[in-house]
Amino acid sequence: MNTPIISLAPLQGITDYHFRTVFYEYFAGVKHFYTPYLRLLKDGSIKNSQQKDVAPENNKKIALIPQIMTNKVNEFLFFDHYLFDLGYSEINWNLGCPFPMVTNKKLGAGMLEHPNLLNKILDNAMPKLKCKLSVKMRVGNLDENEFKSILPVLNNFPLSEIIVHPRIGKQLYKGKANSDIFEEMLSLTQHKLAYNGDIDSIETFQMLQSRFPSVEHWMIGRKLIANPFLASDILSLNSKCSDRKKHFQSFHDNLFEIYSEKLEGSGHLLSKMLHLWEYFSDSFTNSKKVYKRIKKAKNIYKYDNAIAEIFNNEEFIA
Repeated sequence: MNTPIISLAPLQGITDYHFRTVFYEYFAGVKHFYTPYLRLLKDGSIKNSQQKDVAPENNKKIALIPQIMTNKVNEFLFFDHYLFDLGYSEINWNLGCPFPMVTNKKLGAGMLEHPNLLNKILDNAMPKLKCKLSVKMRVGNLDENEFKSILPVLNNFPLSEIIVHPRIGKQLYKGKANSDIFEEMLSLTQHKLAYNGDIDSIETFQMLQSRFPSVEHWMIGRKLIANPFLASDILSLNSKCSDRKKHFQSFHDNLFEIYSEKLEGSGHLLSKMLHLWEYFSDSFTNSKKVYKRIKKAKNIYKYDNAIAEIFNNEEFIA
């Protein structure tokens, strides 16, 4: 078996450069970070927040791979040249976002229903790309057999790898990732495949690694946000701390301080922290109670009290 490479999957609204930087400072094991997808505005520009997210000065310590979302050749090339000029050597194309507001526009996982369009974009864009290209995809959008029309297209182009989340788009994140389909995909592609989906423990990882010994790259998203120690546990790295709860609280407090400075208004800040606690709460035995306590905190004073109660009284299991 190859030494595993673990990356942090991009999560919209979660894994911005503030989060990535603090995460990297507190937790070991993640080699590559991916940005939430970049998408052009109607006027052809990139949102200021997304420009900041890929700015090299905001990502000095980490190995970052920007992810893009598009279904147009000119946009593809714009992103490639823009990111190359910033110093990036690889970009990742999002063919996996499952939300209908995206897929209905033939974007994200919606592209998987249109192999001819996929081929047209790659055929016109690839010869002009300055960056290496990887793809992150699901097995389909509406049907789990759509990959059988997609992989032959991708086989025609020199991709650095394909990251597979073995669900279909209409599942969103429900049900289980289908490792049987991933196994079938391994036999149908000429590219390296990376695995993404439901890696929630050392035991799950070891089972998947034993089943797929040729896979080097393992991407973890929601479960690594919920348990930031997971990557270092999988790799048997020495933990930076003896008291995990205290370490996690320090991580939380650092994030809270940064977002307090960067976000306008307490409402925006509390919304951001509530989103994070959708995942953080899973690090505690009584996760529903913990999340409910955060959800009821309608101002900063109540939020601070909720945090104190949680870290003082709830059992930490990450």
